[in-house]
Amino acid sequence: MLCMSTAAMFCTLPAEAQDTGLRGSLSATGTGGSAPVQSAAQPSVQDQSGDAEQDAQPQYDPTSTGAIPPLDQADPNVIDQNLYSLPANAEDTFAGETPPTNRRRPSVARPSAQAPVPAANEPPRPVRENMRVDTVDEDLRTSAVRMTNVNTMDNDDTDQRAQRVQAIEGLRRRQDDRPFDPVGMRVGSFVLRSSLDQGLTATSNANASYGGSSAVLSETALRLNAVSDWSRHAAVVNAHGNLRRTLSGEEVKDSEIGVDARLDLDLGDELRAFGTLGYLRRPESASSPAAVAGTLSQPIRQTLTGSAGLEKAVGNARFGIAGRLQHDMYGDAELSGGGSISQRDRDSTLAALVLRGGYQIAPALTPFVETEIGRRFYDQRVDAGGYERSSTLLGARAGLALDMGEKLSGEFSAGWLRETFDDDRLTPISGPAIAAALAWSPERGTIVNLTATTTAEGATGAGESGSILHAAQLSAVREIRADLTANAALGFGYRDYAGSNGYDNIFNAELGAVWWMNRYAGLTGRLRHERLRSNLPYRDYDANSVFLGVTVQR
Repeated sequence: MLCMSTAAMFCTLPAEAQDTGLRGSLSATGTGGSAPVQSAAQPSVQDQSGDAEQDAQPQYDPTSTGAIPPLDQADPNVIDQNLYSLPANAEDTFAGETPPTNRRRPSVARPSAQAPVPAANEPPRPVRENMRVDTVDEDLRTSAVRMTNVNTMDNDDTDQRAQRVQAIEGLRRRQDDRPFDPVGMRVGSFVLRSSLDQGLTATSNANASYGGSSAVLSETALRLNAVSDWSRHAAVVNAHGNLRRTLSGEEVKDSEIGVDARLDLDLGDELRAFGTLGYLRRPESASSPAAVAGTLSQPIRQTLTGSAGLEKAVGNARFGIAGRLQHDMYGDAELSGGGSISQRDRDSTLAALVLRGGYQIAPALTPFVETEIGRRFYDQRVDAGGYERSSTLLGARAGLALDMGEKLSGEFSAGWLRETFDDDRLTPISGPAIAAALAWSPERGTIVNLTATTTAEGATGAGESGSILHAAQLSAVREIRADLTANAALGFGYRDYAGSNGYDNIFNAELGAVWWMNRYAGLTGRLRHERLRSNLPYRDYDANSVFLGVTVQR
C-alpha cells in the first residue's frame, strides 16, 4: 500500500499539469494505451460523451520538446516508469492538498544545455546564470545545480586523513633527545665520528718519573670512530693520536698513535667468526722497569696485534677457538750526553692459541673456562747480556659472561699465568691472572666501565726475568644535562718482580667535565693525579696536572 500511494503521488503531478493547460489533454495513445488520469475537480470524459467521444479526442502532442521523452529513450535511473504507464483505476490521493515544500537547502541552479520552452499560456522566463532559488522548479529538475563550496559543507563522514592540515613549516618538530651528540658523516657503508681536543696542560711532573720537574705543555688529541651500517655483519674501527710539546719548563716532545679494528661475521647455524687488527706507537713510559736511565727520550715502542677465531653454539653449550699474534719493536734510546743505545734485542713475537668452553645456565649468564698456550720468540736468540729470553706461556682462567643488554654486559675471569724461559738461569714469571671488561648502566645517561688485565713484562738487566703487572680501572661517565657531561676514573696497579721481593704500587685518579656550547664545539677540563710507591730505589714519584681546552666534534 505504501508503494502504491507513493506511485500515485508522482503520477498525479503530470496529470494535474495537463488540466491546468500547461501540457494539453492526455490521450491513451500518447501514454502507450493506458487510460488518462483526470483531475479530481473535473468529471470523467466517459461520463460526458461516452466511448465514441473518447476515441475522437486528439492525441497528446507535448508543447515543449523533451517534456516527456519516448519510452525507448527514457533513462530508467532518472524517470519512473509509472510516468508512462498508469493503472486506469488510479486515484489522486493528494488532490487538493498543498504540494510538499522542497526541504533541500538553497542552491544555485545553472540552466541546462537546452532551456525548456514555456507553455503557451505562460510568459517566457528570463534565463539568468548563477540564479539563486529557494526551490528547484519543475522545468529545472534536469538542470545542473551548483552547490555551495565543498570546504564549507558539514560532512562528518569525510575521512579524517583527507582533512586539510597546516603547512609543514608549522608542524611541531620531534624533540631531539640527544641534541649535543655528534651527528657523524657517512663514508660508504660506515658512519664516521671524530673529535679533536686542543688545550694546555700544566703539570708538576712532565715525565711522570722519579725526579721529574714541572712544565706547561701544548696537547692535541684526535679521535676517530667508524661503525658499519650492515644488516648482518658488523665492523668497528677506532683510531687516536696524541701530540705533546713543551711551552715552558721540562723538555717534552712525544707523540702517540693507535688504531684498532674488529670484524664480526655471522656465518649462520649458530656459528660466528671474528677478527681483530691493531697498531700502537708510543714512547716507553719513564716509569717502566725496562726504562733506560740517563736518556734524553725513551725509546719508541711499536706493537702490532692481530687475532682470529670461531664461536659455535650447540644447544646451551658454547665453544670457541682463537689465535692471536703480537709483535713488539723498540727504537734506539737517545742519551742526554749524545749518542744512542740500540734496543733491538728486545724485539719479540708472541703467538698464542686460546680454547674456551662454556654453558649457558640462563639467557644472561654463561660460565666458562679458558686455557691458553703460547710461545714468545725473540728476534735475537741471545740478548746483549748473553741470555736466551725466548719463552713458553701457559695460562688457565675461569669466568662468567653476562649479557643483559644495555643494562650490564661483558665478562670477567680469574686464573693463573706462567711464563718459562729457555735459559734456566732466568726465574719463571708466575702469578694470578685477572681479566675483565664490563659495562654497567644503572640509569639512562650514566655508564660505568670496569677493565682489568694481567701482563707479563720482560726485562733487559742481566739475570732479571721481568715482572707481572696487574692493572684495573673503574671509570664512569654521567650526563648531568644535555649540554654538560662529567667523567671520573680510578686506577690501581700492582707490579710483582720475578725472582725478588720487589713490587710497585700504582694509583691514579681523574675528574673531568665537558660543557657543549652547541653540537659541534665545547669547553673541556680535567684534573689528574698519579702516584707510584715502590720498595726499589729511584722509583717513587707523584704527578698532578690540570688541562683546559676546546673540544670540536663532528
